[in-house]
Parts: sequence; structure tokens; C-alpha cells
Amino acid sequence: MIIVDNALKAREEAGNPVKVAMIGAGFMGRGITNQIQNSVPGMELVAISNRHLDGAKRAYNEAGIEDVREVETVADLEDAIAKGQYAVTEDAMLLCKAQGIDALVEVTGTIEFGAHVVIEAIANHKHIILMNAELDGTVGSILKVYADREGVILSACDGDQPGVQMNLYRFVKSIGVTPLLCGNIKGLQDPYRNPTTQEGFAKRWGQKAHMVTSFADGSKISFEQAIVANATGMKVAKRGMLGYDFKGHVDEMTSMYDVDQLKELGGIVDYVVGTKPGPGVFVFGTHDDPKQQHYLNLYKLGEGPLYSFYTPYHLCHFEVPLSVARAALFQDAVMAPLGAPQVDVVTTAKIDLKAGETLDGIGFYMTYGQCENSEVVQTENLLPMGLAEGCLLKRDIPKDQVLTYDDVELPENRLCDKLRAEQNAHFASAKAPVAVG
Repeated sequence: MIIVDNALKAREEAGNPVKVAMIGAGFMGRGITNQIQNSVPGMELVAISNRHLDGAKRAYNEAGIEDVREVETVADLEDAIAKGQYAVTEDAMLLCKAQGIDALVEVTGTIEFGAHVVIEAIANHKHIILMNAELDGTVGSILKVYADREGVILSACDGDQPGVQMNLYRFVKSIGVTPLLCGNIKGLQDPYRNPTTQEGFAKRWGQKAHMVTSFADGSKISFEQAIVANATGMKVAKRGMLGYDFKGHVDEMTSMYDVDQLKELGGIVDYVVGTKPGPGVFVFGTHDDPKQQHYLNLYKLGEGPLYSFYTPYHLCHFEVPLSVARAALFQDAVMAPLGAPQVDVVTTAKIDLKAGETLDGIGFYMTYGQCENSEVVQTENLLPMGLAEGCLLKRDIPKDQVLTYDDVELPENRLCDKLRAEQNAHFASAKAPVAVG
């Protein structure tokens, strides 16, 4: 997105920076704050909401900003923005409602709360950038319908692996190569990891143990690859993805996939463990023109039929401001669902589960997530991982069994459940045949 830097420079020179507000001030939120304030001319982070004000203040302080204003009403927030003051609040809805904000960045990683935030932001005509694959992978398709109705951008972000894959996917398509696989390179995949096993790593990097666990147990990558599938129309080759363990270079993997199968599925999303260059992403594509195949071979991409393209890094918070600029200045989403979900993340027992227990959350002790094609999820009535937390088990579930809606009682009155039901109904009716005559 090379044009973004000049567009932001122009906004800086005009004294009219893009005004951003952020919800969530954890590890990634603090990085985003520092990046916007100190490395992105033409953009200002005017307000931060966090459950605890100290977290919002810390994010600003670590970016070199000590003078912040606590606000409790929309009027106070709008006044602070008008006066050029940096605002903090515990009430995320103020950021959704206030004038003078061009876009919101949602960095909570929550599903129920995140759903409320996104719905409120859309209702108030705010572009919203999600650093929240869990929410996107659960109800992103219906949230996109809401955003389209209001004429706002709902987008995943640059920097995180899904956005990096999508940038690469768009590049590959733009040069006439047909993408058939979008892949994510991992260093570890063990579905039985939990916050106790990951505590040391989490402390070393200043992260939360359950978040680190969601990376290790495969839940996070499942959500990430699901939203790539939903933005490209791709599927998974099997439940849980193929997930090869390969120690060589990603370029050497092109012979490991069946091109005919990839074409039949309309392309797949996948991951690989231990491959170089890590931790990067890759896209494998094909070209049907023998003349262009000759050129691709000349340019050292080999003889095909699959050609390997990769990005050897993902820089998370460093690139999030670029996503904001793309939405606010160019109405360009980094990534958003095309329509009906193609791939979902389903709840799988990490341990033997007992009737009467209440399921814990993503990256904890009881469950892990796996990708599954949405048609199968609907047919088998499988329980989305994003809705599992707080569910009461009706029966015993053995380790590694996928849960269904029939296995649980859902918590009452959750927005995420209502949105999921609306998403199912909306896209089921969209597929229904139209009566003639």
C-alpha cells in the first residue's frame, strides 16, 4: 500500500490528521499507541477506552504522552478532541458515538463485548478496524452486512497474519496468477497447551497466558485462517486443516499439494509448522498461460504448476495504522468477508469434559478451536468456538470430540448468539431458490 504514506503526509502538511480512537489498551494496544503517536505523520490517536483507566493512561504514557483527560460523557470527549487533548475513558461507547473521530481500532480480542462495540460504531457511521479475528471469525459476515448498509468500512488489519496474507493474495491476483492456497507459517502447534504450560513464555514477553495459549493450541491460527477463507472464498481441505510439519523452505512445499484438489475446492487455507521463512505467510498460485509460465520460470519461480509467493514476516501493530489510513482515506478494507461464511472455527474438547461444567474461554483449559467448512458446521450443528465460553455442558464430552449446540445450554441474552442466528438466517435465505411464476 505504497500510496498511503504520501496520503498521510498530505494530511500532516494540511494540519488535518486522521483522528483515530482505540478500544483496548493491552499489549498490542500499547504498541499501536506508540506507533501512531511517534511514527505515523498525519494520524493522531485522540482517545483510548479500556476497562481500567490505568491501562489507557499507561498506553499514552509509554508513547510519551502524560497529559491526558478523563472523560465520562460524549460531550466531554468531543470537547477534548476539539481542544486537541488526549482522552481516556472506561466507556467504550463514548468513542463509538463521539463526533470528530474518523475510525476506531478494536483491540480487545473479546467476542460479546466486541460485538456490542462494532454494532454501536457502525450505527454511528464509524469505520472500524478489527484486530480481533475471534469476533470476525464468529459473526464477521453479518457485521459486514451491517457495515455495508451504513456505508462504512469494516476491516481486519495489516500486520497480523491474515492481513499480510490478504495483501499477498491481492498482489498475486493482480499479476494474473490464480491463488489456490493461502498459508500461515507457525513455530508450534499443540492443541493441549494451556495457561499453565505457557505461563513462562507469557511472562517473558509481557503477554497474557491465555492469549499465548491460543497461539500454541491452534485456536488463534484457526480464527485467522477462517477469516482469510471468508475473504477469499476458499475452504479447508479437512477439519483442522492439513497442517504439515516441514522443516525446509516454503518454496519446496509446492509439490506437496494436489493442484486438482485445490482447484476443486476453489482454493484452500492452511498452515505449516517449522517451515522457513518463519514466522511468515505464503500464497501458492497457478498460471494457465504457457507463455507466462516460461517467464515465471525465468524469474526463478520454477516450472509450476504451483508458484510460491511469501512474505517472511508479520509486524502486527507496526502496520495497523496503515489499515486505518486505507479505510479512512481510500475506503479500502484490508480484508472483510465476501458474503456467506466459508470456514468456521468449531469447539473441540481439550480434555475430557463433564456434564454440568461451564466452558472457559479461548486459550484456556477446556477447549481448542479447529477450522471446518461452514457447510459441515451447519449440517452437523457444530458449536462455534467463539460462542463456547460460558456454555453449560449437558453431557460428558471425551477429549478431542467436537461439540454441537445440542451438547450445551447457551448463556441467556448474548448479542453474539443473536448475531450468529441472524447470520445463519440471512445467508440461508440468500441461498434459497427464488420462486418463479
